[in-house]
Amino acid sequence: MSVNTLPASADEKHVIDLVEELLRDLPPASTDAVTFLGAQFDRGLAWVNFPVGHGGLALSPKYQRIVNERVAAAGGPNAYYRNPIGYGMCGPTVVEWGTDEQKKRYLRPLFTGEEVWCQLFSEPGSGSDFAGLSGKAVRDGEEWIVNAQKVWTTLAHVSKFGLLVVRTDPEAVKHAGLTAMVVDMHAPGVETRPLRQMTGEAEFNEVFFTDARVPVAETLGKPGDGWRVSLTTLMNERVAIGGVIPPKASGPIREALKLWEKLSPDRKTEATRDDLMRLYIRAEVLRLTNIRAGQMRKVGAPGPEGSIGKMASADLNKDTYAFCVGLMGADGMLYGDYSMVRPNTAMGPTDGLQKSFLRSRANSIEGGTSEVMRNILGERVLGLPGDARVDRDKPWSQVPRN
Repeated sequence: MSVNTLPASADEKHVIDLVEELLRDLPPASTDAVTFLGAQFDRGLAWVNFPVGHGGLALSPKYQRIVNERVAAAGGPNAYYRNPIGYGMCGPTVVEWGTDEQKKRYLRPLFTGEEVWCQLFSEPGSGSDFAGLSGKAVRDGEEWIVNAQKVWTTLAHVSKFGLLVVRTDPEAVKHAGLTAMVVDMHAPGVETRPLRQMTGEAEFNEVFFTDARVPVAETLGKPGDGWRVSLTTLMNERVAIGGVIPPKASGPIREALKLWEKLSPDRKTEATRDDLMRLYIRAEVLRLTNIRAGQMRKVGAPGPEGSIGKMASADLNKDTYAFCVGLMGADGMLYGDYSMVRPNTAMGPTDGLQKSFLRSRANSIEGGTSEVMRNILGERVLGLPGDARVDRDKPWSQVPRN
């Protein structure tokens, strides 16, 4: 019996029935996005692997694809594009590390997009060495007093909340002295400044915390758990960026195929065709690899394997859009208006291949550089010896810094 004719499991049938009921009761064409997404959350179809009552059904995450495909086919709203950092990274972190009160307070409006989230990790002096960050928080009664500078913060300018990691114990080793917390991005002492990219947009920001006060009740996990909390976020970030399973021959490779189809016969050389087919094969291998990785995820928390898709998709996107711009000839140099824009979303489709080409340059940096991904794969997947770490056992306060 082929896979396509296997009977649906009871869990799969339950998910399908819930989706069909949602679409029947709230037709996307006549229902506003917030109402629809709120109902989707209430029926456990936001993240099916989340606990019941918190937007999930306590099922395998593989069933989320059924939900997403059927909602998209019916013209329903996409929670990821409304709140990409919140949906793909912060939501899974809150559900794993948050208190019941935090889950009840944050997850539903995060999913509906009523409250956009950002992730406050990188600093000017600690990008790839995230555990070396120097932003600090000092406890004052039932509040943390935060002083820090964060950089490359996507959508901070439209965010209501942020997931912040700072140092709370400088005398502990650098991985052990970190604490994660939820911060109000509009609180006193929090300032957001745009970072303009070469696309003309400023989806990235730098954020300054000057004696900003955060309730201790907003700590995720316990003080000192910040490194483990951040790993949850980062692993989900890499799956969110590189683990998407698109339809066959869609996305960037589809744009390359469309360009190829329009070329005059004299430009369809064997060399160009070979380049196109190599890219097509890489796209299909990545798609199948992500399907396999998704099937291997028996629980909601992804492992280091998510770095495979993230690294491969970054290089593939850059190469595919470079190929497209090359096919466009001189037109590939035309971009248009470079006026600065501060967009309301990120990581979604962009307008124009030239813009996609420029934006794809960031793919091998954001969410962990490709070099970091290779280290993770070498050490945690292949079991190769790790780099020498001379500061592993030293208190952070004694580690030399620039």
